[in-house]
Amino acid sequence: MTKTVATAYKSPLHKMTQTTETCLWNDSAAAEELTYAIEHGGVGATCNPVIVLGVLKKEMSTWGPRIQGLLEELPAATEDEIAWQLVREISVRSAALLEGIFDQQKGKNGRLSIQTDPRLYRNSQAIVVQALEFSRLARNMIVKIPVTRAGIQAIEEATYSGVSINATVCFTLPQCVAVAEAVERGLERREKEGKEIASMGPVCTIMVGRLDDWLKLVMEQEKITIDPGYLEWAGVAVFKKTYRLFRERGYRLRLLSAAFRNHMHWSEFIGGDVVISPPYAWQVRFNASDVEVRPRIDEAVAPRIVEELSQKFADFRRASAEGGLAIEEFDSFGPTRQTLRQFIAACSDLDAVVRDFMLRRPEGG
Repeated sequence: MTKTVATAYKSPLHKMTQTTETCLWNDSAAAEELTYAIEHGGVGATCNPVIVLGVLKKEMSTWGPRIQGLLEELPAATEDEIAWQLVREISVRSAALLEGIFDQQKGKNGRLSIQTDPRLYRNSQAIVVQALEFSRLARNMIVKIPVTRAGIQAIEEATYSGVSINATVCFTLPQCVAVAEAVERGLERREKEGKEIASMGPVCTIMVGRLDDWLKLVMEQEKITIDPGYLEWAGVAVFKKTYRLFRERGYRLRLLSAAFRNHMHWSEFIGGDVVISPPYAWQVRFNASDVEVRPRIDEAVAPRIVEELSQKFADFRRASAEGGLAIEEFDSFGPTRQTLRQFIAACSDLDAVVRDFMLRRPEGG
């Protein structure tokens, strides 16, 4: 009689990474948090000004002296220039932790996702210039570009130039389709010129929780009555519908789930060839949960929920229908405006941290 040996998994997230094609990335570049994610099957990570602020708070004993050193090395630099140098250096450090995975998975994973300056969201040329520079910081960089009107053009040009992109500030099926088509155009241009694409690993993020947040705000503003549980399914429904469309069309990039608000932003996507990118706190929560790890990506959201969301929220209809948003409308979509405000504010907050070092009273002064 043959005995079946049960495989031991460290956690639910580890089980997901070992039993399905769904990948785990860490939504942080903090060394301790990334190490935890890797131990539980993580194969990627993210950095941006918001994350750098968090890293500085956790690791000021490490980065405080480095800020002081940069101020001495670059005496004419502004606080903003010093702040973005910190973004570069923290990203490079985290990228180094992922190099082995990058080699093993031949570029599909093992990447550090670094964000272009969100203040450039209207300038495609400036985004491309920064994307090219950031992609050269380490061989396993992937560069975040916002899905704005200018961002779509930048995504095509950066892809054509060999940059693996992570489309961000993205909440809707129409945005994802525009990204996928831009990536395809960039890849096709490279192929026609005989340039390499096999090691590129583009992804398109859907900030599922931010769509939910926006509809909850609309509900309050417009005095809409709906089962509050239905609103937790809005981002999930958009993600699943987009995933089905991507598979039907064979687009050569993966979807990534971000902006976590509940376990469904992880559990409902298990089994898909997608990326789950929760912050460290959500990873710990998921790993302590009793949520069953099983494929759910192909399980449709209940039609009654989708129907009611569609009936009561014009922005859900726009987010979930192909053609619901024109490219010219991406910048004015509510979640886009909210998210850009937060990301741009984080740049100012990061500048302020550097400014505190810059304007400190000298010892003995």
